[in-house]
Amino acid sequence: MSITVLEPGPLTTVQDAGRIGYAAQGYRSCGAADSYAYRLGNALVGNPAGAAVLECTLRGVTLRFETDTVFALTGAEGPAALDGAPAAYYAPLLAKAGSVLRMGTAASGLRSYLAVGGGIATPPVLGSRSTDLKCRIGGLAGRKLAKNDFLPTGPCDTRELWEKITARSLNRPIHDALVCHGTHPVRAEGAKNLPLLRAVAGPQQAAFTDKALHDFTHSSYTLTPDCDRMACRLAGPIIETVRGSDILSDGIAAGSVQVSTNGQPIVMLADHQTTGGYAKIATVISADLPMLAQLRPGQSVCFTFVTPQQAVQAARRQAELLQAVAARLD
Repeated sequence: MSITVLEPGPLTTVQDAGRIGYAAQGYRSCGAADSYAYRLGNALVGNPAGAAVLECTLRGVTLRFETDTVFALTGAEGPAALDGAPAAYYAPLLAKAGSVLRMGTAASGLRSYLAVGGGIATPPVLGSRSTDLKCRIGGLAGRKLAKNDFLPTGPCDTRELWEKITARSLNRPIHDALVCHGTHPVRAEGAKNLPLLRAVAGPQQAAFTDKALHDFTHSSYTLTPDCDRMACRLAGPIIETVRGSDILSDGIAAGSVQVSTNGQPIVMLADHQTTGGYAKIATVISADLPMLAQLRPGQSVCFTFVTPQQAVQAARRQAELLQAVAARLD
């Protein structure tokens, strides 16, 4: 089973659940920026957890399926067509050998995902197929996709899978926004509802003044153009420190909110470095990072503090939604 890339889009990479366990050697975890959309895509096509997918930024890929393939599109929605006919998001679809899928520019959101039955089967590096563009490992030779690239896919009994899907009438788009996007709170600010990022207290919270903690949770911050898979730099009210934000470098996790010397927050995403030398006021919970990964520069967010127990509850709620989707094929 295989796929041929006809047009790669501006930034399309192979991603999976991430390269876990190698931070001590300096390797970033990488993996899908929107972990929820990634996992939902795999659930729709019956893949095991951790199967590799394609992640497309802003505009999708055009590709040809060389064999019969069950696939699903999730994440940022845009126009998509299979052999000229509209292809729905959030539904398992069947592509015949030779069929061409064209994904357009996302109407909203930033990152789209293409999951195929059997997963993308590029060679794993350090236990993961995720593309690390900086280290040039994983995915397809550690780089973004290019025209005429050939992608192998894993073993999958496409006929049996599709018969199971159609017999249970599962080849219909999911219209429940809760299932499609997970549970993400918002905060009313003026006439707008802004995404609310829940966060637990950071390891250096004592480095910030009481005013800083108030401003951080009672203001909005706007994504600057300096955002990528590594981090989102935000602009808003200055976050005051007691004696500066420089610290001895220590560990960084996805969701860490560093405050740079100019008093502005930086939220770490999938390609974050393993260590950093700025004080961290908070850590955005894993359930809300997918929402941040879908925002575009110019959009704004708010923050609020929650307890570790509330963070666990939110993660479990998302897991329950994904398990409900996967269970339909069991």
